[in-house]
Amino acid sequence: MSKTLTEIAQSLKESSKKVQLIYAFNGTGKTRLSRKFRLLVDPKDSGEDQEASSIKVMYYNAFTEDLFYWDNDLEADTNRKLNIRQNNFTNLAMDFLREQGQDVNIVSNFQYYSSSSITPYFNDNFSEVTFSFASGGDDRSDNIKISKGEESNFIWCVFYSLLEQVIDIRNITEIDDRPTSQFDDLEYVFIDDPVSSLDDTHLIELAVNIATLIKSNQSEVKFIITTHNPLFYNVIFNELNNKDSRFDYKPKFEKYLLEKLDDGTLELTSKVNDSPFSYHMHLLSILKEVAVSGNIEKFHFNLLRNVLEKTATFLGHKHWGNLISKTSLGDKEPYVKRILNASSHSKHSGEETNVVTTGDILMFKRLVKEIANTYQFNVDTEEIRYETV
Repeated sequence: MSKTLTEIAQSLKESSKKVQLIYAFNGTGKTRLSRKFRLLVDPKDSGEDQEASSIKVMYYNAFTEDLFYWDNDLEADTNRKLNIRQNNFTNLAMDFLREQGQDVNIVSNFQYYSSSSITPYFNDNFSEVTFSFASGGDDRSDNIKISKGEESNFIWCVFYSLLEQVIDIRNITEIDDRPTSQFDDLEYVFIDDPVSSLDDTHLIELAVNIATLIKSNQSEVKFIITTHNPLFYNVIFNELNNKDSRFDYKPKFEKYLLEKLDDGTLELTSKVNDSPFSYHMHLLSILKEVAVSGNIEKFHFNLLRNVLEKTATFLGHKHWGNLISKTSLGDKEPYVKRILNASSHSKHSGEETNVVTTGDILMFKRLVKEIANTYQFNVDTEEIRYETV
């Protein structure tokens, strides 16, 4: 049943599950969903501000990253620093982290997930951060500007360090024994695609750490996690789906697929099976549907290339084009060139178009059918029909 973002957010809010894990492609509306959800749970009139005395939702998403912004010292070009935008929530969070001495933990996490050569330094009131780079020996560059990926990593480490402390505090049963009452009203933690720039190894470790923190949560705080990354999704799934001596999260855990429909509404489907989400099979089912309907757009070539790349990696081929040479299509080069041309973005966005030629449509249908049949994917391709030209 199709729903609006607000209706999806309402259904997540009404769920009794302690953890809700959602997979969705980029552009589906995950970030907007986190915003809608926050407004449902905590509808304050002050925009993004949250009163220090009543934090009901902690969320990590694009809005969280927007709370950090650069002062690049354009005049002198020497004193670059990452500022932390002040509002009720960040003031509370940074004051709390400073009081708890969490700068050491933040730095340690950041260096683990990025580089030990880069060191963040907080100022006295945790309102700005500078970074230095040590290249070896006594050589050190101060006040550097880090990359966008490193910046996202740092912001996540700030959020995660805060979240660890909050869960520890909420696990204290007696309210009077807690070191602060600032998080007593916390109901939900909403995490949307943390640190997508990480390599697979670190992404797996990050997913394991998040799942471990979730399983350590003995309070009533509920978690909602959204992601477009199948590896991150599957690791979280496996970690929460496995029993151990202390926890069994299976009855408290729900996993979903969030899809955008042609009319702009969304569908949230519960994944009731007991195996991780098969990303490549989902892509293939989408490719089969559009091959049957003929409603093929350029981004579908991106999905096809994604399937080919992942299959080639699994089978040990150096290039996904080698998969095509194993089919009965003949010379692979025209197919490789078509996929590359259709799946590559123009340098000028004004030149972008979703128009796909008749030749491209024919080639797409043949490719989907041949790849699925040659490598024996469990996808019925009988309905894919085309005329040779």
